[in-house]
Amino acid sequence: MFIVKSYALAVVFCFITMLCWGSWGNTQKLAARNWRYELFYWDYVIGMVIFSLLICFTMGSFGDGGRPFVEDLRQADAGCLLSVALGGVIFNAANILLSASTSIAGLSVAFPLGVGLSLVLGVIINYIGAPKGNPVILFIGVALIVIAIICNGIASARTVKTGSGSRTPGGQNAKGLALAVAAGVLMSFFYRFVARAMDLENFENPAPGMLTPYTAIFVFSIGVLLSNLVFNTLVMRYPFTGGRVHYREYFSGSLSTHLTGMLGGAVWCLGTAFSYIASGQAGAAISYALGQGAPMVAAVWGVFIWKEFKGADRKTGILLFLMFVFFIAGLASIIISGGN
Repeated sequence: MFIVKSYALAVVFCFITMLCWGSWGNTQKLAARNWRYELFYWDYVIGMVIFSLLICFTMGSFGDGGRPFVEDLRQADAGCLLSVALGGVIFNAANILLSASTSIAGLSVAFPLGVGLSLVLGVIINYIGAPKGNPVILFIGVALIVIAIICNGIASARTVKTGSGSRTPGGQNAKGLALAVAAGVLMSFFYRFVARAMDLENFENPAPGMLTPYTAIFVFSIGVLLSNLVFNTLVMRYPFTGGRVHYREYFSGSLSTHLTGMLGGAVWCLGTAFSYIASGQAGAAISYALGQGAPMVAAVWGVFIWKEFKGADRKTGILLFLMFVFFIAGLASIIISGGN
C-alpha cells in the first residue's frame, strides 16, 4: 500500500484534506437549487462508500509496504472494526446536523462555526489519546482559530441573508447556528475512534489486528452508510426545516443531481483517506487539526463565490477579514508544532 514517509508530504496530504473537507459543501449548494438536503445526503453517502472502495483497491493494494487492503481486512480485530464503525456513526450524526445548518444558515456560517468548534475540541481529544508535536505551539494555533471562529460568529449574527437577497435578523439563523454548534461538538469525537484502531507508529508493519488507513476509511464509510438508514430516515420524517420528505422523491431526481451528491461524498472521502494516511507521520492531533482548517476554505467559497455576505456593512467585512487572518496564523502554528 502507499505510505507517507515524510512530515512534509504528510502536511501536503493534510492540505488536500483541508481543501476537500472545505469544498464538498459546494455540491450541496449546487443540488439545493431543486433538491432537499435530506435527499442529497443519500447520494453523498453512496459516493463516499464507492470512493472508499476505489482508493482501497488502488493506493491501498499496491506497493511493498504495509498490508494490502483485502489481507488487512481479513486479519482485523473485531474491536478495531467496531471502533472505526462507531467513528462513522458519530461522524454521520454530526454531518447530518452540519448539512442541515448549511441549508439554513449558509456555507460561510455553518462550516466555520461547526467545523471550527470540532477542530478545537477534536485536537484536545486526539492529542490526549496520541500526543505528538509541540503542545504549546499546537494549542497556540488552536487558540488563534478560536478567535477566527468568534469573528465569524459575530459577523454571521449581525445579519442573515434572506431569499430576496436582503439581510435581516431571523429565527432561522439562530436554528442554523444551534445546529452548527451541535454538529461541532459531535464531530470532535469521531476521529479518535478511528485513530485508536490504527497502528499510527508503524504503517509499514502494523500490529496484528490493527487496521491500515485504507481499511479504516472503508469500514468508516460502512458505518456511515448503516447509520444513515436510521438517522437520515428520521430527519426525512421529522425535518429541521420544511415539510416531510418521502423516499419516492429521491427516485424522481435527475442523473446530474444524483451525481452531484455522489461527487460531494467522493470529495469528502478523498480528504478523509488522505488525513488517515498522513496521521502516521503527522500524528492524529496535527493531521486532524490541519484537515479541520476546512472552515477557511468553506468561508472563501461562501463569501467570494456564493456571495452569502453580499451587501454586508463595513464592520462585517472587517470581521470576515480578521477571520481569515487568524485562521491562516492558526494553521501555520499547527504546521510548525509538528516540526518540533
